[in-house]
Amino acid sequence: MEMSESLQRAGIQTAVFHRGSLPANRWDPELSQMMLEELKANGVEFVPNAETAAIEEGKDFPLCAVTNQGKWEADLILFAVGVRPNVELARAMGLAIGPTGAIAVNPRQQTAKDNVYAAGDCCETFHRVSRRQVNIPLGDIANKQGRVAGRNIGGRPLDFPGIVGAQSFRLFNLEAAATGIDEKEAIAGNFSPVSTLVWGNALAGSMGQQRIGLKLIADKSSGKLLGAQAVGFSGAVSRINALSVALWSEMNIDEIGYLDLAYSPPYGGAWDIIHNAAQALRRAI
Repeated sequence: MEMSESLQRAGIQTAVFHRGSLPANRWDPELSQMMLEELKANGVEFVPNAETAAIEEGKDFPLCAVTNQGKWEADLILFAVGVRPNVELARAMGLAIGPTGAIAVNPRQQTAKDNVYAAGDCCETFHRVSRRQVNIPLGDIANKQGRVAGRNIGGRPLDFPGIVGAQSFRLFNLEAAATGIDEKEAIAGNFSPVSTLVWGNALAGSMGQQRIGLKLIADKSSGKLLGAQAVGFSGAVSRINALSVALWSEMNIDEIGYLDLAYSPPYGGAWDIIHNAAQALRRAI
């Protein structure tokens, strides 16, 4: 998504080929639909349900992608195939590799061998919501783990407290953000997920209209928040940041429904979309 924006803004005609029917798999289909509309509004072609079989030499352009949707010639083809942790050195040293395929570490970033530490994209991280080890290669996580490892190596003990899975990106005029886990991950973690998606305004109505969608996921038995996703023309990232703190603190839906937020008409209504979504989800539970 970020590369499609960068290329299109540079004046390069851009098309996105995706194996799914909508962009950004982590987000709810209704929120992903908003992303698709933003891509199209900015001249990016989106080809759904596309599987690439080969890259060949083109006739009119240097390259040609052979897909189940036909052949597409281009000057440049970028593949987003995911990330796999580089653990070759760790394996050669006999370090323990976790179930995610990344290096297993304790909260002090220590590996299974004395005086050997790992931090960043190559190692696992404790997810505070799912209570499982995960491998999420993001720069902010790597920076924090690096500091923790350095502190412990230097004799000033410090534990890395884990993550809640917060993530965001910009797509032209849209903000997209998410935190926690989705329904599929919740079921795998033995939760009973229930969710709601609310559409609203990132501003007070008297200040204009800035459409925003917010999805909340909670555990039906305990009422605890499990995850949140947002897409909007403003305010999506700030809402997810607030909900990340709620996840970190293990707040339930009742508490979130009456959070004391910094109300001001340019940034939201007296009842923020967070309040509205939490109260709607409470009724569903």
